[in-house]
Amino acid sequence: MYIKCWGSRGSISVSGREYAEFGGDTTCLEVIAKTGEVIIIDAGTGIRRLGKSLVRRKASEYFMLLTHTHWDHILGISFFAPLLYKENRLVIQDRKFDGLSTRQVFENVMRPPFFPIKLTDFDADLYFDPSLNQKFTIGSIEVEAIPTSHSEDSMGYKFTEEGKSFVFLTDNELGYDHPQSQGAEAYVNFARGADILFHDAEYTQEEYKDKIGWGHSSVSDVLDLAVKAGVGQLGLIHLNQDRTDAQMKEMVRQSCRILENRARKTGAPPISCFGVPSDLELSL
Repeated sequence: MYIKCWGSRGSISVSGREYAEFGGDTTCLEVIAKTGEVIIIDAGTGIRRLGKSLVRRKASEYFMLLTHTHWDHILGISFFAPLLYKENRLVIQDRKFDGLSTRQVFENVMRPPFFPIKLTDFDADLYFDPSLNQKFTIGSIEVEAIPTSHSEDSMGYKFTEEGKSFVFLTDNELGYDHPQSQGAEAYVNFARGADILFHDAEYTQEEYKDKIGWGHSSVSDVLDLAVKAGVGQLGLIHLNQDRTDAQMKEMVRQSCRILENRARKTGAPPISCFGVPSDLELSL
C-alpha cells in the first residue's frame, strides 16, 4: 500500500512562507493498492495537484471516498484535471450527506452562480457507486468505515492490505460526543494495532478549552488514543489554518516527547509521531 498526502490543512487553504514546509492545501490523500487501484480520499484543494499528477502518469481509473462534504474537503473537485478527458473513469462513493446524494453535492458545488461549469459538462465517465460503504474491497485493499464525532454523515476509514493497516480519522472530536459519535473507546478499537494512524489534531490542549464542540480534537486526546490503540506511527493532520511551520514543529516535538516518556514508563513499543505535510509519502 502506497500513501501520499496532497493536502493536510484544515478549514481553509493558506499560503505564505510560514506555511511552506507543511503546505497550505486542504485535505486530499491518495492510496494505491499493490494491485494498482488508485483511491482518492477527499477532494480538498490538494486534489488539484493530484489530478495533474494522474494525468502525467496516464492513470485512467480511480476511486473516490469522502470523509464528509465541508468546503475544505470538496472545494478542489472543480479543478480535478482528469475530469476533462473522456478516457478517464472516476468511481465515486455514493451515499447521503444531510439528505443529499454525492452527485447532488457535486452538482451544487458546480453550478451558477458558484461555478461556471456544470458537473455534466465534464467529459470523464463518472459512476456513483453505492457499494463503497461500510465494508468493501478495492483491488487488494479492504476498506472499513466508521462514523466520526463531527457533523452528520462524517466518516473515517481503515485500509488493510496483506496484514498492514492505515487508519484515517480526520475531523474527529475525541473530547466531545457529537450525535453520531461512536465514543472514544470505539475509535481506539477501530485504530487498534494500525501500522499508521492519521488523526485530526487541530488544537493544542490550551486552545481546545475554547473550541469544545467544534468537531476537532486536541493533540493530547489524540496521543491518548494512539497509546491505547497501540499504533505504530501517528501522523497529526487537519492542521489548523493559522498553525505556522514553526508552531507545527513545536507541537510535534512536544508530542514525541510525551510518547517517548510513556513508552519508557510502560515498556510499550515507542510510537513514531510526525506532522503530516503535503507531499508526504509512505509505504506499507
